[in-house]
Amino acid sequence: MPLSDDPVQPQGNSSSADVAPAASDSAYSPTPPAIHQTPVPESNATGPVAARAPAWQYPLWLALGVVVALVLREFYPDYWPLIVVSLGMVLAAVIDWWILKVPNKLTFALVLSGWALGFFHTFNSLFGWDLHLDGGRGGIEASLLCTLIGFALLFPMLAIRGVGEGDVKMQMGFGAWIGSFYGVFAAPTEGDLFREGGPWIVLMAFCAGAIAGGIIGVGMILVRRQFDKNVQHTRDILTDLVTVGLAEAARRADARKSRWHKLPYGIPLCIGFVGYLLYLYR
Repeated sequence: MPLSDDPVQPQGNSSSADVAPAASDSAYSPTPPAIHQTPVPESNATGPVAARAPAWQYPLWLALGVVVALVLREFYPDYWPLIVVSLGMVLAAVIDWWILKVPNKLTFALVLSGWALGFFHTFNSLFGWDLHLDGGRGGIEASLLCTLIGFALLFPMLAIRGVGEGDVKMQMGFGAWIGSFYGVFAAPTEGDLFREGGPWIVLMAFCAGAIAGGIIGVGMILVRRQFDKNVQHTRDILTDLVTVGLAEAARRADARKSRWHKLPYGIPLCIGFVGYLLYLYR
């Protein structure tokens, strides 16, 4: 999440390895010598840049999540899915803080496993399967709906590059599990666990995360004391949205990224998600 525009220091070509040596007078050529610069990967001030994970790791992470879920189910049969998704959100927030990126192997595992839980609930109800999964009442339709809601809530910020794709997929994973557990509509007759429906919980948890992000952002602004730059940055975004449209505004936002102070948005999202669940069962 961008907070301010810091001036970028000019980069010099002082390294002799980057520039070909000048030709001698005897070998003068009107064609200037070629300049070769090796591209340097973008660095990360808060931690190492994550390498792309091999494809075979994704099913392993999914299998590990299933094992954790089955263990938790033995100890917390009524609400183990809430513990699983909360652990997933905490892990995503920690990784986002460390490398400013939420890896696909975690977010995809959360989304797919949440859908799987909804699938089992649905087919257990339709065909009388005895899966003994317990832990919730939502089906695959509720899981898909809450996943879509999670995507829709963050898409406007993604469109102007205010958050990363990993943050959006993190919220989609939360929605997938919440839908599978709570269903679409509240069912207070089934107990206090289900006094709110899944879509409402996703919306309220997102709002709680947005409030947490605003508080953290204001704190960062106060610490850095760059008020004019933050005001100018906000003015630029709003002006671009009004005058040049969404696509061009996103392109200009990408061009300004190198001057932003970034807030790992997975942290306030996690605070909102887990905090709202704790509020429900206080």
